[in-house]
Amino acid sequence: MIIPKDGDKIKIQSYKHNGMLHRVWEETTVLKSQSNLLIGGNDRVRVCESDGRTWRTREPAITYFTSNYWFNIITMMRNDGVYYYCNISSPFIVDDEALKYIDYDLDIKVFPDGTYKILDEDEFDIHRRQMNYPEVLQKILYKQLRTLEQWVQQGKGPFNPEFPEKWYEYYLAYSK
Repeated sequence: MIIPKDGDKIKIQSYKHNGMLHRVWEETTVLKSQSNLLIGGNDRVRVCESDGRTWRTREPAITYFTSNYWFNIITMMRNDGVYYYCNISSPFIVDDEALKYIDYDLDIKVFPDGTYKILDEDEFDIHRRQMNYPEVLQKILYKQLRTLEQWVQQGKGPFNPEFPEKWYEYYLAYSK
């Protein structure tokens, strides 16, 4: 696996379990990179969907990827507070093309007041049947969903109130 340097610009590619490309974020600035962790930042970045649609993100975001857990976290700085969108996913890898992971549909959206909602359980149910997710994989994914909920409740990792501010400052420094 390639370990990008701080300040590098990389693409992020998400796939589905069947290997099909799901979504591509065209550019993210690497803020911190280690073998098991990558923190990035972007703002109004172009996103390409598998069906060819493109759109731009609406606000600055800090991305958190770890190879120690089966999830990634997007911290979004909006005018009315910090939101989080968390994907249950495979651990990430980085090659010469992009940072890559498999998106397993289950998501958690966290609101500025700390409340959260689990999303897309219906989509997960459809895809687990269509793509024949093994039972062991399903157990891993639900266990990771519970771990992610604990992180939210405990203010751990990116949910620590200091995280968004610190890493957004780093992003602004690299953007100059």
